[in-house]
Amino acid sequence: MIRCQNVHKSYRLGPRTVHALRGADLVIDTPGFYAIMGASGSGKSTLLHLLGALDTPDQGTIEVGGRSLHNLTERELTTFRRTGIGIVFQQFNLIPTLTARENVELPGVLAGDNPQTLAARSAELLESLGVAHRATHRPDSLSGGEQQRVAIARALLYRPAVLLADEPTGALDSRSAEALWDLLAAVAAQQNTTIVMVTHEPAAAAHCRHVFVIQDGRMIGGFDTEGTDAGGVATRYQQLVR
Repeated sequence: MIRCQNVHKSYRLGPRTVHALRGADLVIDTPGFYAIMGASGSGKSTLLHLLGALDTPDQGTIEVGGRSLHNLTERELTTFRRTGIGIVFQQFNLIPTLTARENVELPGVLAGDNPQTLAARSAELLESLGVAHRATHRPDSLSGGEQQRVAIARALLYRPAVLLADEPTGALDSRSAEALWDLLAAVAAQQNTTIVMVTHEPAAAAHCRHVFVIQDGRMIGGFDTEGTDAGGVATRYQQLVR
């Protein structure tokens, strides 16, 4: 599903060069819910953006869903971002003047897809994510958790094999965050999807089947989480980064 080899990425920040990734490697071959865990500045969000084709590496190769991103034209990359992968951010990025259903269908509307097909798919997704009763409501009348569920539904519109989540519960209260982590785990299991979430929270990572740990732009290890709670995740994480 995902293969990264020797990935490097640097940015200019004023007079300084920031080396966000320094030869990161990542292999995920089995669908499921995974976490990339690291401190602020470790390179985890940079790696996620590269996986989502939102940026390009300075060096190294990236394959997502069996496609080598460095071999794609700009047009092919645009299509890949729309239909080949789903991305969910901390901010919900919903259009305030559209209803929940219209927000979910928006990528398909922009692509000129069949309206009946889009309507059926959006109804299916909103039902499966527990917000069908909010389909005709605009974002300002939805709770934070409901807005994030709508954003996830939109990301799943084209049934992508891979869904990327960048600190998806950062804007939610603890109860809504817990519910969303459970939901993502269920989506991965029920839809045979690979979900990769970047986080610095042990409580979030504890919901995933495996945690990859990144530090200073490199993957330094990982561990399975079966039978491990947030405290256990925190302990194992600290053992790797010390």
